[in-house]
Amino acid sequence: MSGHSKWSTIKRKKAATDAKRGRIFTKIIKEITIASRNGGGDLDSNPRLRTAVNTAKIANMPADNIDRAIKKGTGELPGVSYEEINYEGYGPEGVAVIVECVTDNKNRTTAELKHIFSKSGGSIGSPGCVSWMFERKGLIDIIAQKKMEEKVFNLAIESGADDINFIDDGFEIITSYEDFFHVKESIEKNYKISNAEITMFATNMKKIDNKDKIAKVLKFLDLLDDQEDAQKVHANIDISEDMLEQIQI
Repeated sequence: MSGHSKWSTIKRKKAATDAKRGRIFTKIIKEITIASRNGGGDLDSNPRLRTAVNTAKIANMPADNIDRAIKKGTGELPGVSYEEINYEGYGPEGVAVIVECVTDNKNRTTAELKHIFSKSGGSIGSPGCVSWMFERKGLIDIIAQKKMEEKVFNLAIESGADDINFIDDGFEIITSYEDFFHVKESIEKNYKISNAEITMFATNMKKIDNKDKIAKVLKFLDLLDDQEDAQKVHANIDISEDMLEQIQI
């Protein structure tokens, strides 16, 4: 299982009991607004917007909220002016981290993230300091039973996917950045998609096999994930399956 998958698996488990999961709507609305601002409000011609709207529907976001976010992005309705910015750095135990943010106040976001990094024993670095350890790929999660593995695998590979992994309630399908939308369209004709996104996979892993150190890193990543302007957090943490099972999420 890839390093990205470890962190994603942990976040999936947390989502079931996380009292702050209401933040998901805010993040999705920001993504819809940015996507429609950059590529227009037509879902057919704007794949980023199409993916964001699909994510909103999976999260059961009301259609009115989606429509308003699109119109704010296209300028049909007044809205906040958002800026996209990525932060890179190292967290506790030397874990490499990328935080993708959407903010209406860069100074506030920078100050808050610097504080989180600093108090956790890490530091924000210059652009490019850790991004060389990551590769942008597509990730599609589907709901399917383990016995469907061969069928899912064949469909995914025939559609152009790079790999698949079995997860708690289905499979995660990994694609290249370029093939993501084609694979997603093929998969969703046959299976229910629970998540689909362009994300970052770590290619240079940081293995941690001490429970206390793992807990420290996960607390740090939680703080980043909870920061109001953070859209996505990527880390190159590598935890063994045995250690992962021992962690109290």
